[in-house]
Amino acid sequence: MKSFVAVLIAITFVSTALAGPSCNAPKDKWMNPSDFKQLIEKQGYQIKTFKVNRGQCYEIYGLDKDGRRVEIYFDPVTAAVIERK
Repeated sequence: MKSFVAVLIAITFVSTALAGPSCNAPKDKWMNPSDFKQLIEKQGYQIKTFKVNRGQCYEIYGLDKDGRRVEIYFDPVTAAVIERK
């Protein structure tokens, strides 16, 4: 029984970790996605994939200005980096 509980806890932890960070701003305050993408590209990023994660943050997959792969979560209001992987 203890191992079953441990597995359930591990699954919960992993699924939460995979979801990424959370942003709490109301959608009417969010930066327009096309404006956001332009801003990020001006900073040297090449966006391969753009999406809104489960936690309601902007998320990009792509390359940084040095050509390294990045996965970055941004605040959808300010475009501040929340987390970078």
